[in-house]
Amino acid sequence: MTESAAPIRVVLIDDHAMVREALSSVLKDDANIQVVAQGGDTAEAIRILRESKPDVLVLDYNIPGGSALQVLDAIQSLELDVAVLVLTVHESSHYAVRALEAGAQGFLVKSSAVEELLGAIRAVHAGEIYITPKLSSVVLDQLRKPRRDRVGVAALSARELEVLRILASGIGIKEAARQIKVSVSTASTYRARLMKKLNLESTSDLIRFALENNLVT
Repeated sequence: MTESAAPIRVVLIDDHAMVREALSSVLKDDANIQVVAQGGDTAEAIRILRESKPDVLVLDYNIPGGSALQVLDAIQSLELDVAVLVLTVHESSHYAVRALEAGAQGFLVKSSAVEELLGAIRAVHAGEIYITPKLSSVVLDQLRKPRRDRVGVAALSARELEVLRILASGIGIKEAARQIKVSVSTASTYRARLMKKLNLESTSDLIRFALENNLVT
């Protein structure tokens, strides 16, 4: 008689406790998945990952203390062996492209069905790349193009996109620099680059562009 496979050990990171509890409740109904820890911000995510060493991290894109991109950076620098599934309300290919380029193995929108979440967790745990079907063709098309050949938001680096999103929400450059953990000078450089790439001239242009492209909620 063969032993059953060990359950997939999952960590949930989302700044909304109700969302975490709802996800945890859903995942606990699957005998092949075990939720080992939960957290609500970037620092907590990194601490939990180092302590619990899960198989899969289900990570909200927008979390206090930074974003999914900062957690992905930390995972790379710390050489943590975990598959990351980014879960977000943003139904925009731009977020998916940035997350996957930063090292995520999957991207799923929160409006997806429970069955899709379970399938996505199994897929990334098996070493596959998972992109929510409603965005997959657009995302794959963008990923195939070198960044120098991309236009609009697709031409921005992960950091430039992050600065754009933060500034468009009404946060100043000093606070933006603090959130992404760089100097004000570096954050200003990111801002100048993204403004040039997008042909924007003012903060109001930046905010309007972000709203039109679904980059802020």
